[in-house]
Amino acid sequence: MQSTLRMKAAFAGAVLGLLAVFAGPGSAQSAEPSPITVGDLTGFEADGAVYRLTAGPAKARVSFVTDETFRIELAPDGTFTDPTGQDIVRPQGSPPTTRWYDRGDRYELTTSKVTLRAYKAPLRFAAVRADGTPLWSETQGLTWSQERTTQTLARGAEEQFYGAGMQNGRGNTSHRGKTVEVGVDYNWNDGGHPNSVPFYLSSAGYGVYRNTYAPNTYGFGEPVTTSAREQRFDAYYFAGSGSDALKDVIGQYTNLTGKPFLPPVYGLEIGDADCYLHNANRGERHTLDALKVADGYVEHDMPNGWMLVNDGYGCGYENLAETATGLKQRGMELGLWTEDGIDKLEEQVKAGQRVAKLDVAWVGEGYKFALDGCKDAYAGIEAHSDARGFTWAPESWSGAQACGVQWSGDQSGTWEYIRWQIPTYAGASMSGLAYTTGDVDGIFGGSAKTYTRDLQWKMFLPVTMTMDGWAANDKQPFRYGEPYTSVNRDYLKLHESLLPYIYSHAHQATKTGVGLARPLVLEYPDDPRAASDAAKYEFLSGEDFLVAPVYQDAVERDGIYLPKGTWIDYWSGRTYQGPVTVDDYSAPLDTLPLFVRAGATVPMWPGGIRSYTDRTPDSPLAWDIYPQGTSSFELYEDDGVTRAHRTGQYATQTAEVRAPQRGAGDVTVRIGASKGSFAGKSPARPYQFTVHTGDAPSEVELGGRELPRLTSEAAYEAARQGWWYDRDDRGGVVKVKTASQRTDRAFTLELEDTSAVGGAVPGAAATAAVPAGQELGAGAPGTVAVDVTAGTKDATGVEVSLSAPAGWQVTPAAPVARIQAGTTRRVEVAVTPAKDAKPGEVTLGATVRHRAAGQDLTAVQRFAVGVMPEPPSADAWASDLTWLKATNGWGPPERDRSNGESGASDGRPLTLAGKTYEKGIGAHADSDIEVYLGGRCTAFTADVGIDDEINGYGEVAFSVEADGRVLWTSPEVTGASATVPVDVDVTGARHVHLRITDTNGSKSGDHGDWAAARFDCA
Repeated sequence: MQSTLRMKAAFAGAVLGLLAVFAGPGSAQSAEPSPITVGDLTGFEADGAVYRLTAGPAKARVSFVTDETFRIELAPDGTFTDPTGQDIVRPQGSPPTTRWYDRGDRYELTTSKVTLRAYKAPLRFAAVRADGTPLWSETQGLTWSQERTTQTLARGAEEQFYGAGMQNGRGNTSHRGKTVEVGVDYNWNDGGHPNSVPFYLSSAGYGVYRNTYAPNTYGFGEPVTTSAREQRFDAYYFAGSGSDALKDVIGQYTNLTGKPFLPPVYGLEIGDADCYLHNANRGERHTLDALKVADGYVEHDMPNGWMLVNDGYGCGYENLAETATGLKQRGMELGLWTEDGIDKLEEQVKAGQRVAKLDVAWVGEGYKFALDGCKDAYAGIEAHSDARGFTWAPESWSGAQACGVQWSGDQSGTWEYIRWQIPTYAGASMSGLAYTTGDVDGIFGGSAKTYTRDLQWKMFLPVTMTMDGWAANDKQPFRYGEPYTSVNRDYLKLHESLLPYIYSHAHQATKTGVGLARPLVLEYPDDPRAASDAAKYEFLSGEDFLVAPVYQDAVERDGIYLPKGTWIDYWSGRTYQGPVTVDDYSAPLDTLPLFVRAGATVPMWPGGIRSYTDRTPDSPLAWDIYPQGTSSFELYEDDGVTRAHRTGQYATQTAEVRAPQRGAGDVTVRIGASKGSFAGKSPARPYQFTVHTGDAPSEVELGGRELPRLTSEAAYEAARQGWWYDRDDRGGVVKVKTASQRTDRAFTLELEDTSAVGGAVPGAAATAAVPAGQELGAGAPGTVAVDVTAGTKDATGVEVSLSAPAGWQVTPAAPVARIQAGTTRRVEVAVTPAKDAKPGEVTLGATVRHRAAGQDLTAVQRFAVGVMPEPPSADAWASDLTWLKATNGWGPPERDRSNGESGASDGRPLTLAGKTYEKGIGAHADSDIEVYLGGRCTAFTADVGIDDEINGYGEVAFSVEADGRVLWTSPEVTGASATVPVDVDVTGARHVHLRITDTNGSKSGDHGDWAAARFDCA
């Protein structure tokens, strides 16, 4: 039964009760009297960049902040107020030069960039650019009532809307036609809106920040209505310009409310949180026990930047300085949860604290308290150390981007959790929130597979954390064993390798306000599909990576939308020409669907390091290059931890690439001199380059001198300097090493007679695909089919082989002499899994070596096959069989016991209608148990119902499915229903799923039992 009290949720409810005056939008409201609309203009005064307008007893004030930013205030009673004071809006310097004109029916208030029209009868506003291009226009004057003040705007025929802060489950696609709430609601699941921001922006090129602490409601219908729950109006408007108008608006908004802060580099590594003192879920522990967990990261060679050691209500801490020292010795920093406020911050920081997490207990009377907490904790870290402030919060407001990370609250690890989080964080970037994230696999529930899938894509967010103490088991990335530990390690290390790219974007955010995680529409504003649900479950990581997470228990991903341009599969090197939608993308457990933009030039740390502390001044720097046309990237570097960069102690280095736009030609890479200095800067360092050309160059020159060509991977690894063309790596990659180069001098790398990404003859290479659903038996000979499709040229001398785990036997298929251009040939490869191969999904790799267009080429593809257990040869209890899948709505499903709570084997005897069963399955909706019968069984029988321990509530339906067909479905079953007998013909079925589905939208008490579940297999 899902009866364990969620202390955090309970505490949130208690706090919410204290904050009735700040109750989130959507709560019951009393009927309001008819609103009042501002009347005709009766007075006008100009005072520099400030204009005062009178309409009867109401007064309005227009203040220009910059040439593109202005403020409109309305006081219905004639008295202006500002509850935010100096909390949010930053000093803006001298106002711009403005002019005003009386046009008869209106006044026009102008700067060099924007004109605000104030119509006289009645008072109504409209904004246009200096060239007359419309931005927005009120359809009626401002209105107010006792409860709220509303602005009503005309909606453009194709106008799209974004923003409102962190909106769980939405935000990276348009809000058009939807109503969005902005305010505290403590709903941290799909549909909630933690970390709200009273700001929105429009594809028409403008944005609006409502300067208030009051809850807001934005209705993006026709017309657009935006209201705040207060009897005053106060809004800043931003007029974007140029092709990047949306980015420009975000930049203006964050100029006003604060640019995102620059985290320390350890803050961009994954963090770990738990309670290590008297933990009710883990037994007696002590704060120093955190060091044992830290040792786990070191022993498993996994990155980790920081640990919160008191993350639990009433947890506390001891031996703080000793703990901080021990963590630092392991390359990590100490974090603390400020449950009891920040009164002890000075002594804690002096003891070694470098991270402050501000949880529900820190959200006091409204958003001002939360915002002050963020500022004070940030400032406290800086006041008592040379470190940068670094805080986390689940409920914040405008301005919090300048002092902390915002995360989406406490969730349970499920596939649905992954699904709705994908649009959440990229959407939040549209409100200047540059650092948003969620706990890996939630803090409740979860599984090995959902953990791994969730961690994969979150490695392309700038920040993330894993939280351990609330689930049945700890959630460090090494807890689930193989293959999960190795996959998690690979993605953690990929994130670590990408830190130069991520850190450079973090620095850019301090200038532009734009974070790393971005909706497609931010980079492709003219693509209507980028604003639609076609792009909802994907995002951009910077300009260069497109991430399309797997959010179902599947080994393929459909509906991946690639916008205009050339995109390269990060794992296979296959190129796609956008706009295009990719279906049936092969995504075994170790493969995150990931694409790179042609023209990308990505700085990396090579070598598979575990921590930024492993880097030294003479460590190499790598550039991963996908040449197409002319492109560049500016690398940003500083000491990574102190505040010295704020006084100019940092350096930038630009990589410029010139290549053909398409097809054959030379590729030139120029690495500029590193400009600037900081403590620990490299005076000289070696470089490594991976240049994705698809064709081997005739020679490679460094500074005009020819580099030696190496003939093997081993020779390349052993060499101090040289190059090697690896035809088998992602479609063909030129790998280059240089000796140490002075960083204060530029140098040039020339690759002669090669090509842009995609090869000298684009599209000539063959591609490999593997039909889904292929199965093998442990220790049994079998075959795997690989479909080889020739490109625009015939593929000749085609050789297909497979890579497989140790202990497997693979016999390469016989060569295929020719596959004609554009046609597909299926090739079968003999495979025998190891006798001890575990049932479940296993990742294999197909390699197709061939010639096309006069070149030796290679296509590669990762894919999953299913290893099946020995099917039953006699009657078998369902609880005794191997479960290929065992998803569950709460905790793990139980064998021969009821569902219990969140731990394994914590259920009770299975009981239905007073009868106790020795055998069966206890589950919780929604659940899915999959077993393999191999066609050997004829019938399935069971008694089903909601376990007696639920005491009469719960509502579910049971179903039996086989090989994609529904064989039987129960009527709705409640806790008061009689036991339902099951007798289903499963003759010939290979895979059978036993499902329990919630039927009323509430999963409380949905404990379904498959009692006496048995297969007849004689």
